[in-house]
Parts: sequence; C-alpha cells; structure tokens
Amino acid sequence: MKYNIFAFAIPFFLFFIVLEYYIAKRKGLKLYSFSTTIANLNVGVAERLIDSFTAGGFYFFYAYLHKHFAIFDIKPSILLWIALLLATDFIWYWYHRFGHEINLFWGFHVVHHSSEEFNYSAATRITIFQAVVRTLFWSILPVIGFPPHMISILLIVHGVYPFFTHTQLIGKLGILEYIIVTPTHHSVHHASNEVYLDKNYGDMFIIWDKLFGTFAEKTETPVYGLTKQLESKSFLWQHFHFLFEIAYAVSKKQGLLNKLKVIFGSPIAFDPEARSIMEHKILSKYKVRIHSNKFKQYVFIQMGVMLLILFIFLLFEYYINIFLQTIIALTIIATLINCGAILEQRRWVFYIEFVRVAIVSLPFIWYFPQTTISIIAIISLIILSLDFDIVSKIKVSYLRFIYGHLESKLFVKVE
Repeated sequence: MKYNIFAFAIPFFLFFIVLEYYIAKRKGLKLYSFSTTIANLNVGVAERLIDSFTAGGFYFFYAYLHKHFAIFDIKPSILLWIALLLATDFIWYWYHRFGHEINLFWGFHVVHHSSEEFNYSAATRITIFQAVVRTLFWSILPVIGFPPHMISILLIVHGVYPFFTHTQLIGKLGILEYIIVTPTHHSVHHASNEVYLDKNYGDMFIIWDKLFGTFAEKTETPVYGLTKQLESKSFLWQHFHFLFEIAYAVSKKQGLLNKLKVIFGSPIAFDPEARSIMEHKILSKYKVRIHSNKFKQYVFIQMGVMLLILFIFLLFEYYINIFLQTIIALTIIATLINCGAILEQRRWVFYIEFVRVAIVSLPFIWYFPQTTISIIAIISLIILSLDFDIVSKIKVSYLRFIYGHLESKLFVKVE
C-alpha cells in the first residue's frame, strides 16, 4: 500500500507538545492553558488539512517556473544545498519582515502571533495564507535555477526547525546564539513589549537580523501576544479579524491612493479603534451563562477524535476519492468552528451541530439515497408530531449537555 508519510507529522508534533506540557508541569511552570492550547491546535489542524489539498500545487508551481524560466541549470551538490539553505532563509527573513511591516501581509501573519502563550502549541498557528505568500516570495528560487525537489525539501526543513524555537524550557545555547535562531531569540519575536516589537525575524539563522538591524537581545520578561490582545478564541475570527479591520479602514478612506496606503501601509500607523468597531459589528454579543467547566470535556473529546480522523485521512488519502475527502474536510472545519464557539460559550454553536450532522449525512444520501431519505423523513415526522417547539427544547438540552448546569437566565450579553 502507498501511505502519505507526512501524516506522521501529527503524532510527531503532538508528542513534543505533550512532553513540553509534562516537563513544564513537573517544574511548576504554567506554560499551557486549556482554551489557548485548543485555539492554537485548531489553527494548526486547519493548516494541515488544507495543505493536503494545496501542497502539490505549490510543487507544480515551482516546477513550472523552473521548466520555463530557469536562468541556470543547477545540479544538486553539497555546496549548492548549503547555498539554497542560506538563500531560503534570507528570503524567509524578508517575507517575515514584510509580514510585520505591511498591513495586508500582517493580516495573514497575525494569526501566528495571536496566542498569549509561547509554547510548542503556539508553533502550530500557521495558516494556508502564509503558505501562499511564502511560496510567492520563494518563487525566485526556481527562476534562479534551483530544482523544485530541492526547494520542497528545504520547505520541510523550514517547517520543522522553527517548531522547536517556540519553547520557554530551553535557555541560551552559548555560541549558537550568535549564529542560529534559538528559543531565546524567538521568544523576543513573539513578545509584545515595546522594546521587542518587530525584532528577530530570522527563521533558522539570526545573522540576517544582526546584518539588517532588527536584532534584539532578551533583556526583560516577554509579554506574549499582540499589543492589543484578541480576547477571542473563535476559529474564524482569529483567521480573519485583521482582514475585516483592513476592509473597514479602507471603506473610510476616499480615493484609490489613500485606500492603497491602508492596504500596503504599516500596522504601526493602523487605526487602533478598528478592531473594537469590527468586534461590535460582527461578533455575537451573547454568551451562555454558566458556572461550569464541563464544556472542556466535550471540546477535548472532539479535538482527540478530529486529530485521529485527520491522521487517518492524511495517511490513506491516496485511496479516498475526492467526494469523501471533501466531506471529511468540511466535517473537520465545522468541528473547528464548533470548538471555537464552545470555548466562548456561544449559543449559536447548537446550529453548527446541525451543519455537521448534515455534512456527515451526505455520503449516506449519496450511496444509499432511498434508505437514508426515508429515515430522515420518519425522524422529521416524529419530531413534528411530538411538539412544534421541539427544536427549542432540544437546544436547551444540548446546551446543558455541553455546559452543565445553566442559570435560569440562559444568556448574558457581553459588554
């Protein structure tokens, strides 16, 4: 059988996340919180899922550029592998720097910095948007003449190495601090302290930051996250909040030039009130009033099942047709939205369950149309015959199942 070995990235990274959590707990360090860790993993799961559909496209994009536009015919050798490693890291530095200095690119990259914790789970906060932008930056490499298989291998290296720089358990590494990006260097990059802002962009080598004046030594305790914390665990809002903020800021400007200045301007000059305004306009103002952590059990079970399904899906993806791949992907995305909504005790999470059930039902309707439709019709008739208000009762029962005891006043408005 043909397996996708990249599926093993899931247990590989999970192992180190659990190991870091265990070591930190033994040392009495609180590096992980439930809600933030789940929010971090949600982003990582989405990237790994979508990457399974797009990774091949990135490779063919490099192959097309190499075939039609390559300036030199580069053959693999030790020196050229070293040259490519330095070239990819140099380009990464500028891709990463632009990701902090240009609003549009920051809208894609901000997801990685939204975590208020700095640990291995935060390292998983990579989005498909970042992968697309990075691919565009790296497209110069096949044009120079580097073969696509060499570039793809270095992509893997740049995916694995930075994961291990997202930890507080490793201190300074002596002479290596002058050459490579260490956890100490990267902790500075993830900090929102004013002295640390827009520093230490390097991915593998710290030499670029020292060369271009963006290096900062760790001199004070880092405060992780954004300068204005997101204060939302919503899967969708974490991905798109700054893009909505950009759209709002653009709508307030007159003239094409002024609008472009917002899109390609600096986040430093961005309207700080835009987020509050967009949160008020888009985010639900109501949460379920609860005094229980029961919801954590449901989220934890969903996350465990979803990771297992994702692993199996990736491992056997060559044997799963596109229809079932789509169903699995939509189910996982619905689950990610579901978990984010539950973390915020949103009442509309009830309707996400209907969406998820509908998605899971599609294969049965496709392969067993008459039987499945008959069963759905019978269940619908039973529900309608029992009580026209049955949906409201099911909703309350569902919310009690997730959140435990509910106060008599079920919902509270978020100020």
